[in-house]
This record gives sequence, structure tokens and C-alpha cells, in this order.
Amino acid sequence: MGKKKVLLPVENVDMSAAKYEHQVIKAPNLTGFWLKLLLFRHTVIPETPMFKPEFPPQVVLQSNTNFDLQTEPEPGVIILEEDGKPEDRVESALKCLPHYDPSSLWNVDSAPFRYWKIRDYAHAYRARLATPSMVAEHFISVMEEFRNKKPPAPLLVSFDEEDLRKQAAASTQRFQEGNPLSILDGIFVAIKDDIDCLPHPSKGATIWMHEVRPVEKDAVSVSRLRSCGVIFVGKANMHELGMGTTGNNPNYGKFCRTTRNPHAPERYTGGSSSGPAAIVASGLCSAALGTDGGGSLCDSGTVEIIGPIASTVEDVMLVYAAILGSSPADRLCYKPAPPCLPNLSSSESLNVTGTLRLGKYTQWFNDVYSTDISDKCEDVLNMLSKNHGCKVTEIIIPELTEMLDAHIICIGSESLSSLNPHCYDGKLSKLTLDTRTNLALFRSFTASDYVAAQCMRRRLMYYHMEIFKNVDVIVTPTTGMTAPIIPPSALKFGESNLQVSGYLMQFVIAANLLGLPAISVPVGYDKQGLPIGLQLIGRPWGEASILRLASAVEELCGEPKKKPAQFYDILK
Repeated sequence: MGKKKVLLPVENVDMSAAKYEHQVIKAPNLTGFWLKLLLFRHTVIPETPMFKPEFPPQVVLQSNTNFDLQTEPEPGVIILEEDGKPEDRVESALKCLPHYDPSSLWNVDSAPFRYWKIRDYAHAYRARLATPSMVAEHFISVMEEFRNKKPPAPLLVSFDEEDLRKQAAASTQRFQEGNPLSILDGIFVAIKDDIDCLPHPSKGATIWMHEVRPVEKDAVSVSRLRSCGVIFVGKANMHELGMGTTGNNPNYGKFCRTTRNPHAPERYTGGSSSGPAAIVASGLCSAALGTDGGGSLCDSGTVEIIGPIASTVEDVMLVYAAILGSSPADRLCYKPAPPCLPNLSSSESLNVTGTLRLGKYTQWFNDVYSTDISDKCEDVLNMLSKNHGCKVTEIIIPELTEMLDAHIICIGSESLSSLNPHCYDGKLSKLTLDTRTNLALFRSFTASDYVAAQCMRRRLMYYHMEIFKNVDVIVTPTTGMTAPIIPPSALKFGESNLQVSGYLMQFVIAANLLGLPAISVPVGYDKQGLPIGLQLIGRPWGEASILRLASAVEELCGEPKKKPAQFYDILK
């Protein structure tokens, strides 16, 4: 008796009075957060369930403080034709980019370390300084080197040399004939192993998924990139079924185990899109497609999305332009605003950047494993204020602990629903130990837990929509800690470290649970030389705002980048 908790209707909550609750996650015992999940069963939540994100049907002017319906997009953007050809959208995106002369850097050998942009590859191909076939041979030689590495450092779990040569030869011929399909023609892209890409199987980094789910066609995002001339290098490694945040995966024996961090091979890359991130960071691909559920999980229903990973914001914009678009069902459900990109080439771009209002929840922002992270991110906010005039506003987000609870119940229940038939068909024993541990936890969730989580989703959406009346972008560190060390024993048997998972997931789940656009931008390094990211979360359909701000952050943090310990220049 006396355990029942009754929440106020969300419109009656005084958001300014909400207290931040530091979450201590103890591992490996099921105490702290994991035990608190059971408290949903004693809580009366007055809101109705929200089984998918529901947004106000609006396009909001950046200068408008009212969150009412508007009829025009923010200033300084280019609207893209969602139903048009992907290559046409990419051409529009190219026109959004600021002036850049690739030839000016091609013969400079003493320049600071930098990643080659997509525009660099396009220049090299058009000037006949290189061909896609030449780059393919360089890539193949690196894959041979990886096969012989000790310890193994896998990036791809499916790689077909002859298919790569075939794609590259077709692209080379198009350039020789003067008919490239787009700026993306001949650009090398990796695909995470839970996204379909012919002729490769989709295993979700398991040892069995391809046996029960054969690949019959490209995923829509892959198909759109293929129509632009992209060359797919294969399927990138990942945390098994996306069911973890480190990228640990002891599957595949000698040659295909856990992906290592290119900046520090003794550390995790992070995940679950570990392979796509590492292959881009290593310089082997200009971009990759990953998936994210906030943790993240394969086939996770209402929280998972596909998104681009690239070394520059402009390359993210080009790939995003190719793959964007809603399904007919989602258009009816979400009523999305027309997709648009920031016109970074226009004279008014800097002025628009200065109008962006940034929301920062200081107690949450500073609740990190190392102050190197919060200090570096704080420095970037100060530079945005000083250089662009961006206003940083203090915000409060109530019920963050409950958001974490709701998210894990959503993602866990939805992933379990898709995996249960295979588990009962004998595949459970073929999963890694940490995957089985997570599934055991997910089986403790009930139908009432799931419904309660959807009620919490509605409350959390309300809080965020209230916040977006006064700010345009919510800013946080991307993760609460930098890349964790790989315990030697984890390479063979896997690892389940709830404390590490908690720090890595701390800031990223709001975008997944609520369907908000978000991007992570590198802003520097900690004292150990490990990368730190700043996360930008936008209002619904606010991709242009976060891309504009991300570009400004990238420029402000433009000091020479640290060359990863594992890096390959396959263009030059």
C-alpha cells in the first residue's frame, strides 16, 4: 500500500520548478535505474498514449516565438522536391554549399591534416587526376591489410572485391564519357549491416539473420544513393542487432570481431553503428549509412532511423539530400513540412545563423564523466555567441529520468517483438551473451509498461514543444563520456556494462523517442586525444536549422584536426 504515484496533467506542470535528478547507474547488479523501471507500474499517468511521435502541423519561422501554424519556411533555405529524382535533390544541395576550390589544395603536401570531401573526389575524377577504379584498387589493398591485422580490426562483415570493381568500372566509364550521374558518382559509401544492400546479406552482425531473412532488394535509402552513382563497398560491422552502445561484437571468429576506434585502437568506436563510423574516420569512405534508435536496436519500430555519417557537414547535406523522403503512410501520419536545406552560399546565411536561439539545460549539460567534455562544448557555445550573436537560453526539461525509462521500454519491447519468433525457433543460443542479457531484461516488461511508456512519450513531447516556443535548437554534449577502453576479455565473450551504456546514451534518446532531427558535430578532443561531439537537437522538421548551426560550429572548430592513428588516403 502507499506505492501509487499520481502525475499532474502535463499542462499543469510548472516546468521551471522541475529539479534535475542525477542518475547513478550501478553495474552489473540490477539496481538503480533498472530497478526503477518497475515504478511505471505504480504510476498514474493522466495523458493518453502516443504510439508514434505526433507533431503540430507547422512550418515555423525562425524569428517567430509563437509555436503556431506558419505558411513559410525559415529564411535562407532551399526547398527540395521530395518526390523528385535523388540526383536532382543532390544538385540542389550542391548549390547550397559555400564556394570551395578543390584544386587549390590538391598539390599542397604540407597542409594540415584534413579529410577529403566529396567535392575533392569529384574534382579528381573530372580533372582525370584519379578514377573510381584506381580508388577501388586502393580500397581493396587496405581491406587485404585489415585481413592480416593483429589484433583483428574489422570494418566490413561482407565485402565482394569483384562487385566493387564492377561498380567502379561503370562509374569510371561514365566519367570518361562525360556523363557522371551526380556529384556523388564514384563516391565510396559503406552500409551498416542492418540496412539492405544487394548483393550483400543483411545479418545485423549476427551469425544467422541472413538465413531467415534473405535480401531481395536495396533499402530505399540505398536505392536512392545508387541512382546517384554511389559505389557501395560492402556491409559495415556493428553491435549485434544494434543491441548495445559500444560496438562490441565477438562474432565471426578470427577476422571479424569488435571494430576498433581509429583514433585509439585499444578503445571502442561506439555504436551500434561502429563499423560505418570507423570506416569514415579511417578515410576509407566519404560517407556511410548508419541506423540509430538511441542505443540502438535493429527493427526497433517507432524509434529507429537511418542517417548519414560523414567527415564534414557539407557531405552530410549531400547524402541527406539523396536519401530524404517520407513513405506515403508516414506523410499521412506525420504531415511533414517540405524538406529544405540551409543555403550556405547566400549572403544572408551568416545573418540567419545569428538569429538562432540555443537552449541549454546546464545541470544536464554538465552531468558528464569528464569535465573535458562539458568544458569543450561550453567553449563552442561561447564562440557561437561571440562570432555569430547566437543567444543561449537556459531551459529545463522535466522528467528526464522518466524519458530514459520510457525509451528503454519502447525500444526493448519493440525489438523483442520482432526477435521473439526467431528466439523461440532456436536462434536465441546463437546470440552473444550481452544480447541475451538485454533480451532477458526486455522480457520483464509488460503490456502495461509499454502503454505507460507511450503516455510518457506524450508528456515529453509536450515539454519539448513548450521549450521550442522559446528556442530553435537544444544543445548538449553528444555523449557523457569519450570512447571507453575495450577490456581484453570482452573481445572473446562480449561485454555488458550498464554504466558505460548510461553515459553513452545520456543525451541522445530524446531525438529518437520524439522523432526530432539531431546531428553530432566534432568540436575537439579531451586530454587523452579522444574526440568530443556537440549534439544539436532541432524542432520538428528543423533539419535546415541544425545543419546551418552545424556548419557554423564546424567552421569555428576548424583548427587542424588530429589525424587518426588508423588513417588511409585512398584518393591520393
